[in-house]
Amino acid sequence: MVRIIVFYLASFGTSLLGNSITAIALPLLVLFTTGSPLGAGAVAVAAAVPSAVAGLLMGSLIDRINRRTAAILSDVISAAALLILPLIDLTVGLNLGWFIAVAVLNSFGDVPGITAREAMVPAIARAAGMDPSRLIGLRESIAGVSLLVGPAIAGILVASLEPVTVMWVTSGIAASAALLTLAIPSRASRLPRAQQGSSGAEAPGSIFEGLVIITRTPLLRVVVLLGLALAVVLAATQGMVIPVHFAFQDEAGAVGFVLSALAAGLLVGGALFAGFGARIPRRGWFITGVIVVAVGFVVLGILGPMWSIFAGAAIVGVGGGCMNAVVGLTFVENVADAQRGKVLGAQNAVMTLVPAAGIGVAALLIEIGTLHLATTTLALLWIGAAALALLSPSIRRLGQMSP
Repeated sequence: MVRIIVFYLASFGTSLLGNSITAIALPLLVLFTTGSPLGAGAVAVAAAVPSAVAGLLMGSLIDRINRRTAAILSDVISAAALLILPLIDLTVGLNLGWFIAVAVLNSFGDVPGITAREAMVPAIARAAGMDPSRLIGLRESIAGVSLLVGPAIAGILVASLEPVTVMWVTSGIAASAALLTLAIPSRASRLPRAQQGSSGAEAPGSIFEGLVIITRTPLLRVVVLLGLALAVVLAATQGMVIPVHFAFQDEAGAVGFVLSALAAGLLVGGALFAGFGARIPRRGWFITGVIVVAVGFVVLGILGPMWSIFAGAAIVGVGGGCMNAVVGLTFVENVADAQRGKVLGAQNAVMTLVPAAGIGVAALLIEIGTLHLATTTLALLWIGAAALALLSPSIRRLGQMSP
């Protein structure tokens, strides 16, 4: 039983680690190859839209086959896509077209892989005899570790190797994630037979069924909308506000430490939920997490001394780790096993499109005003979204299994 948990968490962390390293190395490779920041932006956009489509398309497939199989296929696609870049560099040479093509192919591995691993949580917990709340808390902690060490490993690799060479490493990491997933017993991620049968017949256009379920379920609708607000504010803060602030201070190297502080906070938040999640009501965890995130964004938004920015990022991470764990458990408890793939796929699809919007809004606010205008607006956006969520009657249903 321990083996199931170990290999599940190891495959999840390895996959996320590879994504974290790729997120640093790939833009640098595009910049070094094309010399164009616009080219790097075009690759990011080229990946975002297909990722959203892949999340919707593959969500239904994940509900029809063993989730373990879906995760392995996704990792193999990612490994193959990343391997193309160094091979092309060794033969005909890289250009922007190749980067866009690989970004599109890789998008059909990333989001479905995340979705498949999230969807298999109840089956893994049942097979291991573990409370799902503890498993999700451990998963959030592993996510924090991967996000903490990923940028550091990427920095070391890029400093010692050419970015195109780093793609060999990231492809190998994706392949390792597939092998670790293969070590999970097939029975531990298989849908019960009754639920397999119920998901076999799909109506035309059912790729949107996950979105329909979210919009028609008040509790899911509230937590997803709040998650979108967090994604917007966090992406704007990480991707625009903090880099611009430290660039103005001529301390660009501090950006990585802020991201590490955020990841460390996620690690702590997930660990707290893993240890005490079953002892404290879910609503208490959720409300605490939402408030702690608000406090963190306010501390960050002041843009005070460097230590206060690190502290603010860590506080956001702790609150976000607690809140994300509750949201993950909410999907476990309120979505039928046979529909979880398409619902989580829809959620992840939408989430892939949101960060670009957050960065764009922050850039506009900085351009027409100041950094403090951007940080104040972002903090108020989160506080407003949090207040609306906490006042929603559906939040009272947190921790209650859907009928």
